[in-house]
Amino acid sequence: MRVLGIETSCDETGVALYDTDAGLLADALYSQVAMHADFGGVVPELASRDHTRKLLPLVDEVLGQAAHERSDLDAIAYTAGPGLVGALMVGAATAHGMAKGLGIPVLGVHHMEGHLMAPMLEGDRLDFPFVALLVSGGHTQLVAVSGLGDYRLLGESVDDAAGEAFDKAAKMLELDYPGGPAIARLAEQGNPERFRFPRPMTDRPGLDFSFSGLKTHTLTTANALRDAEALDTQARADIARAFEEAVVDTLVIKCRRALDDTGLKRLVVAGGVSANARLRQRLDEAVTKRQARAYYPRNRFCTDNGAMIAYAGAQRLLAGERDGSAMLALPRWPLTDLHPPTS
Repeated sequence: MRVLGIETSCDETGVALYDTDAGLLADALYSQVAMHADFGGVVPELASRDHTRKLLPLVDEVLGQAAHERSDLDAIAYTAGPGLVGALMVGAATAHGMAKGLGIPVLGVHHMEGHLMAPMLEGDRLDFPFVALLVSGGHTQLVAVSGLGDYRLLGESVDDAAGEAFDKAAKMLELDYPGGPAIARLAEQGNPERFRFPRPMTDRPGLDFSFSGLKTHTLTTANALRDAEALDTQARADIARAFEEAVVDTLVIKCRRALDDTGLKRLVVAGGVSANARLRQRLDEAVTKRQARAYYPRNRFCTDNGAMIAYAGAQRLLAGERDGSAMLALPRWPLTDLHPPTS
């Protein structure tokens, strides 16, 4: 089955072609980061308009890469949520329109299920069950995964997601958007001994996260140095290092607990923040001590992309799932509302 995947949940337009026999055939991604950088974050209406402008050319680009025609498609999968409703509607309308014209099935896919399945695009075999850390600009969740659609929430952020905290900390340090890569680059120059920031909610049982207090601590530290006219380049780097270390340590501590609590030996890490090199290093060290293993998507599939939607959609399409006539655009859609395929 050849499945076209369409991702338009936020500020990246992603398209991919996945073959259930041959694997990923082609993919393309257009990022709106430069457009939104002037505003310090995503402007929903601008995002929707840009998806409308870029989506069909990307479809043609992907089909050209794979030397396929639209008539070669067997099904289309698109991101139905969660995300920005206008952006979701662009993908949903395009997918349904193409599927109707081609007379093929179409299916709306949960965005986070796509992220969760992204490491399966890699060559290493990954079997169920496993623990998944989904960590991005909009989500920070630990999930016990028994199978496709069989998810149990172990813990989640009670306020800011980790990626959102990175963006806000970057703004405090007058860094560019998006904040995660900017903080990580600057942190490489930081002195790890100068500041030690709190590791929130790690001094109590449980697997929930909170990053608002860490964000406040970062702002207080930066403002104190700014008032003393001491917030120079090195001070910003030292704060960035302390902030990154605190987020990474918090995520690692919670992942260790999740593996211990479930007894599982496989950890999937996905979402934009999973590209952070320091996080990967610390997680690999932590799971190795537990005779466990961590799995990641390649860096270009950590952020939003069409390949993960094509793959996740293909698994459900193979089981016979289909959309009805209605397009799906669900800005809020808990992952735990999903169910295993019924066939």
